[in-house]
Amino acid sequence: MSEQERMMQAVYTNGFAADDARLFLDTHPQSREALDYYKKKIELYKIARNRYEEKYGPISVENAAVGDRWGWAEQRWPWEGGE
Repeated sequence: MSEQERMMQAVYTNGFAADDARLFLDTHPQSREALDYYKKKIELYKIARNRYEEKYGPISVENAAVGDRWGWAEQRWPWEGGE
């Protein structure tokens, strides 16, 4: 697995864990343990996403503006061998 793939895996796993915890909280809103877990995973997701985007470019349209230019279409698309 390449460094880029490892970094994307961190984005995926932490994002999935945060989404899963959010769904659990919908049915267990009083669970302090679940809320703490959610907060931890959301923070790890943001860190992983930011690190990935700093090195390889935006992975979500919300972060496509790079300085004074639109960077969304500057990276290779998946069918071109990009992530």
